[in-house]
Amino acid sequence: MANRQLGTRVLVGTGLVLTLVALGIGQAVLDDAAVVHGKGIEAPMFEVDPFWPKPLPNHWVIGSAVGVTVDSRDHVYIIHRQQSLNPSTEISAGTNPPSAPDCCVPAPPVLEFDSQGNLVNHWGGPGDGYEWPESNHGITIDPKDNIWIGGNGGSDSQLLKFTRDGKFLKQFGVQHARRDPASSASEPRWVGDSHDMQNFGRVAEVSFDNAGTEVFVADGYLNKRVAVLDPSTGKLKRYWGAYGNEPDDKDLGPYDPNAPPAQQFRNPVHCAEPSEDGFVYVCVSRCSGRTASSWTRSFSPGRVSEAGPYGTSHSRRTTSSATSTSLTGRMKRSTLSSEIRLRS
Repeated sequence: MANRQLGTRVLVGTGLVLTLVALGIGQAVLDDAAVVHGKGIEAPMFEVDPFWPKPLPNHWVIGSAVGVTVDSRDHVYIIHRQQSLNPSTEISAGTNPPSAPDCCVPAPPVLEFDSQGNLVNHWGGPGDGYEWPESNHGITIDPKDNIWIGGNGGSDSQLLKFTRDGKFLKQFGVQHARRDPASSASEPRWVGDSHDMQNFGRVAEVSFDNAGTEVFVADGYLNKRVAVLDPSTGKLKRYWGAYGNEPDDKDLGPYDPNAPPAQQFRNPVHCAEPSEDGFVYVCVSRCSGRTASSWTRSFSPGRVSEAGPYGTSHSRRTTSSATSTSLTGRMKRSTLSSEIRLRS
């Protein structure tokens, strides 16, 4: 009887050890598989650092931040809107006369921080030789560490280019170009023109290919196109609307989820991001009936010699997939699961 109990305990103990070993091996295999599988698709994990950036000097405060970008030194640039701050409750020290001298004052529009959150430079706002946007929108570092700024105010139809230290380089387009000639300067009306070769229509953001040889402009809050520029001259090389069509600025009316997909962009065209896969991903947000979501499409920008000024692609609008085309205008389809982009 004792031998039988001993044998049972030995068998149970051996079985438990084998089970634990098997579980350990299985978990190791799963972990390895997860690592291998995760190399291509695992999303990065983020953690908020409440102490970044460090407190600003001079009683400065930041308004609505409408852009962030990072240069080759890992310095972070933020652009914000001073006019979004409430003079009565947020920037009393900045009023004339100051209603509360101790706090606070709007920070300069562009703030540069090192990777530790220290403020190392600041600049921006109206200056000589350029027209600062009525409502600046977006800030992007190009591969040469120059900074590009757009604007989505009523009068904004220009792009600005600065060095990373804030020295003005070039302006592409002129402000007020989108004012309807039939309207007065005191009561302007603004109209889109997605075929204008010199000016824009409230640019949301710009992006660059890896080589820095082309600028992709999300144009934008008034126009309804993606425009591709030469980064040195600002010359417009090509542009296209939704589905690679010739852009049309007419009002599409309220969004109807039961209607066939509209063949033109709705405003705003909020980003145009070239990718390493050879596609350009375009996000369109805040359409009528979709106040907090946006969807991504991908297009071929085409080449003027092959496709004229417009892309030759088509795309199927959806909140979970998009149709892709190659940069040479050839049709390809790519499913982009959960590629909804929430952008302000």
